[in-house]
Amino acid sequence: MARPHVLAMVLAGGEGKRLMPLTADRAKPAVPFGGMYRLIDFVLSNLANAGYLKIVVLTQYKSHSLDRHVSRTWRMSTLLGNYVTPVPAQQRLGPRWFAGSADAILQNLNLIEDERPDHVIVFGADHIYRMDPRQMVDQHIQSGAGVTIAAIRQPLSLADQFGVIETGPDGVSVAAFREKPKDAVGLPDAPDQVYASMGNYVFDTEVLVDVVKEDAADLSSKHDVGGNIIPKLVKAGRAQVYDFADNQVPGSTDRDRGYWRDVGTLDAFYEAHMDLISIHPVFNLYNHEWPIYTGHDPLPPAKFVFNEEGRRGYAVDSMVSPGVILAGGVAERSILSPRVHVEAGATVQDSVLMDCVRVGRGAVVRGAIIDKNVVIPDGARIGVDEDYDRQHFTVTASGVRVLGKNQVVPG
Repeated sequence: MARPHVLAMVLAGGEGKRLMPLTADRAKPAVPFGGMYRLIDFVLSNLANAGYLKIVVLTQYKSHSLDRHVSRTWRMSTLLGNYVTPVPAQQRLGPRWFAGSADAILQNLNLIEDERPDHVIVFGADHIYRMDPRQMVDQHIQSGAGVTIAAIRQPLSLADQFGVIETGPDGVSVAAFREKPKDAVGLPDAPDQVYASMGNYVFDTEVLVDVVKEDAADLSSKHDVGGNIIPKLVKAGRAQVYDFADNQVPGSTDRDRGYWRDVGTLDAFYEAHMDLISIHPVFNLYNHEWPIYTGHDPLPPAKFVFNEEGRRGYAVDSMVSPGVILAGGVAERSILSPRVHVEAGATVQDSVLMDCVRVGRGAVVRGAIIDKNVVIPDGARIGVDEDYDRQHFTVTASGVRVLGKNQVVPG
């Protein structure tokens, strides 16, 4: 039986203000993650592994590094008509930027008209998870719904932190879609749980085209998919929910099955990294049956040098990328991205170091996120003196120190 014709739209235009300073020079989906990847690689890998190879990435803010990454890394065979294409705001409907995610789709309806798919997948670009979207599409087709919303079960006590989907008595049809409710109702089969929207949707093409056009004419709308489009379809009785707990990804383990994290804040971004480095990780990057794809520079293997007391180069409970040199320095419970250099006597603990970070002799880095190209001077101490760190760096609510790209550290 022929597979349905599906077009995937990845919404990658968000500013990512809550991830500043990491988004000072790049779009949120382009933020590096896990040493080797960019945030957008996770959704694109899910789509590619599922065989959905006609993908448009809608971009807007500070999109150069994102466009370059997608164009260089995500090259498909044109022989079969496959593509992953970044699409900036083209101002096809006048001299204006995207007013919201629904407006982004409206301004790019020509892409849908050109491709003429049966269904349109609309996924966000900045979540960490594995998912086989084919299973969600199959349920969508069988149900006859106009839209299917992916949802993850969360404790009822946390309902005021999410967009909550309330179902009808059948547990599948959507009765209400509410933003951060304080009086949410538990699920029929689990009164202590709610469905939190994952920001992933499958639409019938005709339904999507009609509803974004209708929304465009509503002057009171914020033109947001989650805030405006979905409530319209819920009210019309056209929405159903897809339970992420039912998704079976090849190669997943009992520990990492169903993992999904929104890394919209610096603390969440840091915690998601810490999820990677335990012996039995909560999110397993080593699942070779459902790989996360990205681009790789031609770098040599990591090197650990000197075996002398006081300048022994080693890493434990850490992830170490190609091109890293631990030249007598130590990394513990940390993620070291390509070309990181840790010099003699330096200690890096519970930290995320992005590309080309250099940690000088005898320096200490604890509980920090250090963006690209930062040089930590000899003897510097980050994560030791909170008053000093607050004067010079960003410090999150949980105490994570964050240094932006190219930031100068006082000597």
